Formats: sequence, C-alpha cells, structure tokens
Amino acid sequence: MTVKFVPFNEAKAPNIVVDGSPNRNTVLTLSHWPKSGTPWELKADTSAEIAFKYLDTPRFHVTADQVTNNHFDQDGLVGLFALIDPTTARRHRELLIDVATAGDFDAFKTRDAARIAFTLAAFAEAETSPFPSDVFDLAYPEMAAQLYVRTLDVFPRLIENVDEFRSYWEAEDQSLSAGEELIGRGIVTIEDRPNLDLAIVRAPQECHISAIYNKTLSTRILLLQGQKVELRYRYEGWIQLVSRKPAARVDLSALAADLNRDETGRGRWQCDSVDALSPRLQIGGGPTSIPTEEIVSRVDHYLQTTTASWNPYDK
Repeated sequence: MTVKFVPFNEAKAPNIVVDGSPNRNTVLTLSHWPKSGTPWELKADTSAEIAFKYLDTPRFHVTADQVTNNHFDQDGLVGLFALIDPTTARRHRELLIDVATAGDFDAFKTRDAARIAFTLAAFAEAETSPFPSDVFDLAYPEMAAQLYVRTLDVFPRLIENVDEFRSYWEAEDQSLSAGEELIGRGIVTIEDRPNLDLAIVRAPQECHISAIYNKTLSTRILLLQGQKVELRYRYEGWIQLVSRKPAARVDLSALAADLNRDETGRGRWQCDSVDALSPRLQIGGGPTSIPTEEIVSRVDHYLQTTTASWNPYDK
C-alpha cells in the first residue's frame, strides 16, 4: 500500500482522509471527529491510532493512493505519516500515538512526546516557525497543506532526535516543569468530582495546562485562578472518545445568563457554543462580583440538572 499526501482541495482522485471530514472523492475516513463514519472496529481515541489500526487490518484497506486532511495539527500529522511511511511509523508507534495525544488532549505519557508536540506547534506559528514567512500569508487550506508538506519532510528527524530541535520546545517545556512543580508542592490543587466528570482547579498563579490535564481525566474543568474564573470543556468531549465515555456536554448559555443576572461588577459572563472544540464559560470586562465558592456551587448544580445537548458518536 503506497499513498502520498495531497492537499485537501486538490484531492480529486479516490482518497483517504485522516483526522478530518471527507470531501466528495473520499473513499474512507479515519477520524475521531464527530459522526465521522469511521468503521467501529477501527475507532480509537486519536485519529493517529485509528490510522495504525487501519494498517493492522487488511480487510478495511481501500484502493486509494492519496491521503489528505483539511487542517494541520499533531494528530493529523501522525496519522498521515503512518499511512505514508508505515515502516518508520510502526517502529515508533507508541511514541507517535503519544505525540498525537499530547497535541489533541494536552496530556502525555512521555516527555519526548510532549516535546515533539511542542515543536510541531511552534512549526505552525508564524513567529516561531522555521518555514518561510510567506507560508503564513496563504489562505488557511493552502497554509495547512504547506505545513504538512514541509513538516512531513522533517518529521523523521524530529522523532529520531528531539534534542536537535530544543530551541523550538525548550521554553514550553520549562513552563510545563514549573506547572508540575506548583502541583507537586500543593500550590495548585485539583479536586475531582467523578460523578460530574468535573475537576475544580484552584491556582493562585498561572499553571501550564498540560501539567493540569496530565493529573485528571475529567473533561469538565472549572479553573479558579486568582480573579479569573473559567469553566471549560476539554476537547475529548467533542470527539468520539473510545477509552472512556465522557459526560455529555450541556449548553452553558443558560448558566451564563443566570450568573449575569446576579453580576454587579463591570464584567459580563459569556460562553461558546456547545459544539465548539473546547468551549468556555468565562467573564469578560472585569472580575466577577460573585463569590468563588458560590460559582462552584452553581456550576455543580447546573451540571447535575441540565440535559445534555451534544452527542458526537456515530450510531
């Protein structure tokens, strides 16, 4: 099986989509995205692992020599790489799945996986990327395609020797270490409420999100950071997660309206749509006047009593 990467808008022949949605010429989608139609036997938490399961299962193989994706990220890159260079990918299988997990879920098993994910994130930002600046002047579909072409070329070097790319991951790695220390010393605390799939994070100062997410499986995070109060849904609740079933998301707009009725400060509560990748309820324009523990109580009650309004799973 030999496939090559083709930009999403140029994939006119029969193609496989990894970690995204299909186009009109797609014959198979290998994706954890909502309602992706990926065969149940291949489903996994990350699209990268789905790609490896596809390689392992010949009865699902299709006739297509193009593989594509409509956006750039770590999970998509690993999945594409697995299909394009399966020999190298299989040799680093566990590491590569961990890279995809670090990229999509901000959680990881090995530090090398986190550092590779940090490097790929730096590659995708104009301010830190080694790629020509005009790549980032392109419309998004063309930019994503260029990022894949250029990153796929350097990816084998990156996974073989992450230290060679230290300048791209070192600052983020130091921030992660600082966050892990804050949690280790009990300065940042994480209180899990498993019945609600909720973690209450009390942080008197900023803490790296991977340091937090590596310590809890909860997909609802209530972050109390000084005067900043934020309820967020993790990305795991948007996709078809297989290893566990997150609590289904509930629309947070009624909670935002309820908080605004009692808000006497200058700030106003607002929330993202429930179908956003990682929606947040937060206050903007000033600190909240509502006591923190009252907000905790209201969030707890709302999550217990509100009907779910998001289901990403295929039938």
